[in-house]
Amino acid sequence: MAQRAATRDAVLVPATYSPVGYTCVRSLARRGLRPIVVSEHERVPAGRSRFCDEYVRICSPYEDLLGYRDELLTLAAQPRVRTILPLRPADPYVLTTYGEAFERHVSLCVPSAESLRRINDRVALYETAVDAGVPVPKTWRFEAFDGWDDAVVVKSRYNHLTAAQIPSYTESKSSTQSDVIHVPAGRDPDPEAIRSTMKHSPIVQEYVRNDDQYVFAALCDRGTTVATFQHRQIRGDSYTGGGGVYRESIDDPALERVGRRLLDALEWHGVACVEYAKDTATGEYKLLELNPRFWKSLPTAVRAGADFPAYYCHLATGRPPAINPGYKRGVSTHSLYGELHHLLSLRYDESAIVDRPSVPATAWRIIESCLRSPNFDMARLDDPVPFVCGLRWAARNAIRGSLP
Repeated sequence: MAQRAATRDAVLVPATYSPVGYTCVRSLARRGLRPIVVSEHERVPAGRSRFCDEYVRICSPYEDLLGYRDELLTLAAQPRVRTILPLRPADPYVLTTYGEAFERHVSLCVPSAESLRRINDRVALYETAVDAGVPVPKTWRFEAFDGWDDAVVVKSRYNHLTAAQIPSYTESKSSTQSDVIHVPAGRDPDPEAIRSTMKHSPIVQEYVRNDDQYVFAALCDRGTTVATFQHRQIRGDSYTGGGGVYRESIDDPALERVGRRLLDALEWHGVACVEYAKDTATGEYKLLELNPRFWKSLPTAVRAGADFPAYYCHLATGRPPAINPGYKRGVSTHSLYGELHHLLSLRYDESAIVDRPSVPATAWRIIESCLRSPNFDMARLDDPVPFVCGLRWAARNAIRGSLP
């Protein structure tokens, strides 16, 4: 553990096995802050880092959302704690919905309840984007769609599911639904089976054929963008897509325009990760989704010089002049666990739209890119334990047949 110093400010870092928490811990410690990692898991990598000041076990937001809120509030009430980083899907909901209680103790940068509602419901998000002049895929409510003649995808209507979206949920239950169902042209899926899988009535979207997907990330101060970052996703955690596990920092003015245009329309406050697919037919960046929290590929941004965990703390604690929004272009990083997930997806994932590549060719591309760009999210010589901890988790899940 890092040496304790009672005079330093502390920051709560809600963490899972994702590298995002570890990246935040390193960033905060480098700035002289005390990272307090909180998780329901016993051995998350961030909590095993020598830069972690303290590791606190709390309940899962999926098993007891109100208990999660109460335990975060108890920690936030400690005088040393200055802010909380929104890392998990439940965090923006909890910190915004119960913001008045939290802000008695800490300073936060989270969206308003209205902004959060608009981006949590992807139908409302796409309507906002269209009004702002941001290209979006053609999208329909599931119950109103009957055009199965073309290839489409079916996905959750909501970013984060609570009792407001699922009537059978209690106030203490929450979940996410990340399944994306690829439906080929001319095939009518079973609507009841889809509703059962999704637990609600999802949306249907045209399949945007693209060579790459992109992220536009930003930190905003009540409608004013103070820092941005872009990356190109070279490889996702599945051959069908998913979150980026090999990415490269870029700077494209066209992506900057559509990203800023959407956040301006939302009068955004806090961090945002906006995902786009570049349509091969039109060259347009088409909006896929917006996540109101720190993103899976944050390690790329921080390695490129866009230190968003520090930026967030500066803004939350009233020090926006300390933010230096520049970053290096052409910086690429890998999530080794994500690369393993991508390789395993060739066996376990199915798509009726995306062709499955060969295992040898995919394995060679992964190896070649790791040799050419040996920058990894958690493999650090000065702090090896988190990587070993994550490797055990990855191996355990690989044996079970998947990496959630």
